Amino acid sequence: MSPSSSTADRHTAHFRFENTYSRLPERFYARLNPTPVAVPRLVKLNTELARTLGIDPRELASDHGVEILAGNRVADGSEPLAQAYAGHQFGYFVPQLGDGRANLLGELVGRDGLGYDIQLKGSGRTPFSRGGDGRAALGPVLREYIVSEAMAALGVPTTRALAAVTTGERVQREIALPGAVLTRVARSHLRVGTFQYFAARRDTDGLRILADFAIARHYPDAAKAERPYRALLDGVIGRQAELVAQWMLLGFIHGVMNTDNTSISGETIDYGPCAFMEAYDPATVFSAIDQQGRYAYGNQPRVMLWNLTRLAEALLPLLEEEEGSEQAALRSANEALAAFAPKYEVARLDGFRHKLGLFTEREDDALMVERLLELMFANHTDLTLGFRRLCGAALGPEGDEEVRSLFADAGGFDSWLVDWRKRLKEEPHSPHERARSMRMANPAFIPRNHLVEAALKAASEHQDYQPFEELLDVISRPYEERPSLERYTMPARAEERVSQTFCGT
Repeated sequence: MSPSSSTADRHTAHFRFENTYSRLPERFYARLNPTPVAVPRLVKLNTELARTLGIDPRELASDHGVEILAGNRVADGSEPLAQAYAGHQFGYFVPQLGDGRANLLGELVGRDGLGYDIQLKGSGRTPFSRGGDGRAALGPVLREYIVSEAMAALGVPTTRALAAVTTGERVQREIALPGAVLTRVARSHLRVGTFQYFAARRDTDGLRILADFAIARHYPDAAKAERPYRALLDGVIGRQAELVAQWMLLGFIHGVMNTDNTSISGETIDYGPCAFMEAYDPATVFSAIDQQGRYAYGNQPRVMLWNLTRLAEALLPLLEEEEGSEQAALRSANEALAAFAPKYEVARLDGFRHKLGLFTEREDDALMVERLLELMFANHTDLTLGFRRLCGAALGPEGDEEVRSLFADAGGFDSWLVDWRKRLKEEPHSPHERARSMRMANPAFIPRNHLVEAALKAASEHQDYQPFEELLDVISRPYEERPSLERYTMPARAEERVSQTFCGT
C-alpha cells in the first residue's frame, strides 16, 4: 500500500530519462499524458529491478512515486507518448494498431549500462485505442508481473515488471473488475509490427529511420557491416530462434504470437493469455481467443519464422538499396530466413543436452530427445516435473523410481533409461557434477496455471495478495531445492486444472 504523505515529503522519484524515441519524427507516435486514476495504491514494487535501473525504491514507493506509476503525475524529464505500429493478428493484417492502452514514459540507462524503456500499461485511452477503454484489470496485470518475473528468473530474455498499482476504479470486461496499471520495463518496445506500419504506408524514409534506430539501440555491430540492414535482419532472426527454443525447452506457450507481439530486441513481450504446459502435448493451447490452435505450443517455431518473414518483407525496400535490385533483395531476405531453422534446432538440441546432463555431442542425441518426448506425450507426463526428477536419476539407479512413477508405461521409459545410462558413460563428468548441472537446466518451479489463477482470484475478489506474494517468491528462485514448497512443484489435480487463459482486453 502507498505510504503516508510524510514519506512522500522525504522522497521524490527520479528517473533520469533520455527519451531518444521521442526525438524521432512525429508520425512514429502520438504525444499524450497518461489518464489519471481515482485512488492509486501500490500493490507491488520490484525493488531489485528498481536498483538495476538506478532508481531509489523508497522514492518509487512514496506517494509521489506511486502517482507517477499510476499515471497521475508526469515525472520530471518524461515525454509521454503512445507508439504507432501495425501487425498481423492471427494471420490477418491490421495496418494501424499502436499503443491502445500503454504510455511510454521515457528511456533511461541502467546501472548495467543498458538502455531501457519505462512504459505504463493500462494507463488510459490513446489515439490508437480503437474503441477500447485503455485500461487494464488487476488480474492480467498480476499475471504479467508473475510470468514475466518467472521468465527473467528462468534466464529467458523478457520484459520485466517494475510495479503494479491499483486504480480505485472498475473496468468493464464480461463483468466489472478492479482496475490496475503495470509499469513495464523493456530493452525497447520496437516490434515487427512497427516495421510493418511504415512498410504498409510505403514510407521508406520512416522505415530507414526506424531501422537505424533499432541498429543503434540493439545491434550496434550491424552499423559496421557492409550491409547494415541485412545484418539487422540476421540479428533479429538469430535472437528469436534462440528465444523460441528457450520457450520450447520450458513448455512456455505465448498464446498471442502476433507480429505486433514479436520484439525486435529478442525479448518475450506481451504476456496475455500465456501459460506453461504441464502434461507434454505439442497441440496444447490455453488462449481462449486461439480457436484454431494457431499458436499452440508445437506451432511456435513455425509461427516465429512466419513473423520473421513479415519483417523481411517490410525491410525489402532497404535491402533493395543495399543489394542493387529487387531480385537480389529477395535472395538476401530468403537467405537470412533460411538460417532460422538450423539456428533454432541447434539451440533447442543444445538445451535438451543440458537438460539430460550431456556435455558432449553425439549424432543420435536428437533421436534420444525425441524418444523421451514421445514417451512423455504417450504417458501424459508433466514436462517440468519429468525433467527435474531426471536430475535425481543422474546420480544413480536409486533415483529411477521417482521418474518411473510419472510414466504409466514404465516399460517404455525403462528402455529409454537404459540407453540414456549408456550415453552417460561416454561423458567425462561425475554423477554429482552432472546432477548439479542438470538442476540448473531443469527448474523445480514454474508459475503453474492453477497457482497463478488462484493468486489472481484471491487478489481480484478478496484483495488478498498473500498468494501472489508467495508465488512470486517461489518463482524468483526456480532452480533451488526447497523441500518445504513441494506443492508448488506438482501439476494441477483434475479439479484444479485451468484449460483456458484470457487476454486482458
